[in-house]
Amino acid sequence: MDPAGFCSQTRLVIVAGKGGVGKTTVTAALARMAAGAGLSTLIVEVEGKSGLASTFDAGELTYQETVLHPGGAGAAEVRARTLTPDDALLEYLVDHGLRRISKRLVRSGALDVVATAAPGIRDILVLGKVKQLERAGAADLIVLDAPAAGHAITFLMSSRGLLDAVRVGPVRAQAEDVLELLTDRRRCQVVLVTLPEETPVNELVETAFALEDRVGVSLGPVVVNGIYPELDGLDVDPEHAAEAAGTSLRPGEADMLRAAGRFRRGRQSLQREQVERLAAALPLPQLRLPFLFEADLGLTEIDRLAGALAHEIEALDVIA
Repeated sequence: MDPAGFCSQTRLVIVAGKGGVGKTTVTAALARMAAGAGLSTLIVEVEGKSGLASTFDAGELTYQETVLHPGGAGAAEVRARTLTPDDALLEYLVDHGLRRISKRLVRSGALDVVATAAPGIRDILVLGKVKQLERAGAADLIVLDAPAAGHAITFLMSSRGLLDAVRVGPVRAQAEDVLELLTDRRRCQVVLVTLPEETPVNELVETAFALEDRVGVSLGPVVVNGIYPELDGLDVDPEHAAEAAGTSLRPGEADMLRAAGRFRRGRQSLQREQVERLAAALPLPQLRLPFLFEADLGLTEIDRLAGALAHEIEALDVIA
């Protein structure tokens, strides 16, 4: 499967996963891959602290769209914005002719009162804006950087909860529209991200079944992030290797190399075990991204991951 075809299967991709697994990094890589395939891409963040802007060396994201990367040479641009319930409510009121009272209503804290009475109202305001962007064709692909796994379930379930709580009116209509979007595989799919470690894998499997059973969303391939490349020769004794190469090691170096070899072998064994366990528990294709030995990730590193992601997607036909 080519990356352009993969990114054209649906208009909205929701990237979700346990905190710390690289969910936002995968969001950025997916957006860059789509843009590289010529698809205009809009990243939407909902928590306001993802670090996306610094990754692209851009200013702080706001409710208004920002161009993170202009594209060029066959690549489309990547834009981004952050969505908050207050801003979404303010825009909703203005669009419905309530400009004069909109800001006063938001500043009064009325949304907090309503949110207490009707749990899920904050999430439905944000998802309602995402639905509006998708319907309006704001980009060829919208990539939503969802909240961390636990909140992601309640975030995406807000529409079902409000349908049970609200029988008539604009809130129910909004919830119905959002649920229609989330459950239409031609319009929306969820990509879950994990690390090849026991706890993130466990949480991803639980999240996957919860989203399918309780929300009804379509799940795309699972991204296994942070895979250490397999290295050969880790069992070779450093002193023997040095002798075979016609050189020698300084005092202490052989012990350090043996310890490094043991660590790397252990890490490779652990990740193989967890990847296999994930495949057995969750029958979805896996897209495996390499661990980058960098302290900070910038656009260069994101593009490396985008290239790796494209390579994995191209191999899906082989897997199938």
